[in-house]
Amino acid sequence: MKLFDYIKSFPLYCLPQHGLTSIVYKLTRIENKFWKNTLINVFIKLFKVDMEQAIWSSADHYPSFNAFFTRSLKPDARHWHKDKQSILSPVDGAISQIGKINKDILIQAKGLDYSLARLLANDESVERFYDGHFTTLYLSPKDYHRIHMPLSGQLIRTIYVPGDLFSVNTASVKTIDSLFARNERFISLFDTHVGLVAQIMVGAMFVGSMETVFAGQITPCEKREIVSKDYSNSGNIVLNQADEFGHFNMGSTVILLFEKDKISWKEDFAENDSIQVGQHIGSLV
Repeated sequence: MKLFDYIKSFPLYCLPQHGLTSIVYKLTRIENKFWKNTLINVFIKLFKVDMEQAIWSSADHYPSFNAFFTRSLKPDARHWHKDKQSILSPVDGAISQIGKINKDILIQAKGLDYSLARLLANDESVERFYDGHFTTLYLSPKDYHRIHMPLSGQLIRTIYVPGDLFSVNTASVKTIDSLFARNERFISLFDTHVGLVAQIMVGAMFVGSMETVFAGQITPCEKREIVSKDYSNSGNIVLNQADEFGHFNMGSTVILLFEKDKISWKEDFAENDSIQVGQHIGSLV
């Protein structure tokens, strides 16, 4: 690990993570035309956002910066590789890690590991994922920030886990121990034709709000405590492959978990490879 990465990530321990994130949450929802247009246009230029793919290309069409940040894409902006044998990327972004779970250990970065039990807040499902497959997908500020379903499934349980809001950029991932198991996160467990699948939204600095299509806004919330909700008996929340699942109101990370011997990842993927939502990233075995 490079000393520069430690230098970049060290201030995150000292900053008031939740306080700053709360301020950003409010600022990004201001609907004053001059404010939101200036913010949007500066952001587009700074991060080189491709607005030709967005359903609206002009800042004038968005009532707030947050509406721009969670923008929809044009219907033909992505190619969806939909079939029952495929695992699709749920997001636009980059592959932070992809591979197999070593019993209950996942790779965060070279030389840094973390445990399934800590990631899943000791949920009863932990052992189901032993020796399974995982991938960690990073969404940068310029990316499309809606999350979709990698395959079809019935929602059986969600777990909200409060935590830190460390940045999830490359320097932080390389230096902050158990980052994804320390940060605030929302875990969704689905019953699918390949067994149990977890799709995990990981919060980060300035990610002051996460939403799903079935639960609405999850964060910010009044009580910062672990909340588990059982949907197994309702049977009425089924999301099909490629359906919209939710979105981040600022950029962050999605982690996918699969059971042992159920899927295989495409062999030509490597760390930091770019991916697009709907892209084929794995197959059933």
